Amino acid sequence: MLIAVGSTSDSKLRTARAVYARIDPAARIVAVLVDSAVAAQPTSDTETIRGALHRARESRTREDADYGIGIEGGVHQDEWGVWICAWVAVVDRAGREGLGCGLRLRLPAWMAARALAGEEVGDIVDALLGHDEAHEVLGAVGLLTRGLVDRQAALEQALIAALAPFLSPGHYGPDAER
Repeated sequence: MLIAVGSTSDSKLRTARAVYARIDPAARIVAVLVDSAVAAQPTSDTETIRGALHRARESRTREDADYGIGIEGGVHQDEWGVWICAWVAVVDRAGREGLGCGLRLRLPAWMAARALAGEEVGDIVDALLGHDEAHEVLGAVGLLTRGLVDRQAALEQALIAALAPFLSPGHYGPDAER
């Protein structure tokens, strides 16, 4: 099975490898450099989902893969605050799609203001921790939870959620078991 991930990000590739090691250890994971087709820092769930879907579709098509995976981090504002969340899209050759979102965490006001102004949360984390790749390992979620949950753990949950329609197809679609 060939899985195309629409990114060259180490944390996103580690996520796909970790999840597929539990599903199909023989699966081959390939990185595909794909632009998200949305803002560098998406500022709504809708925009973030569009980015994840674009990455999944493009990577699957370019590699003629069995599945394409798109992972996109974004922020979303509601009446309770500004939240960070990663959305994951999975698409297959037949055009079926799965969506999942990971841990949703409210950002501190100072970080939220900068993200809503267009600054990437990853860049904020890197600058704060003084390391160019801090966002790849710890991520904002790791920074704000003092390492209790890191970026990869949060992304794995989102990917597993997006895979649910493929893992349990009998529960999805018009002929779903009731």
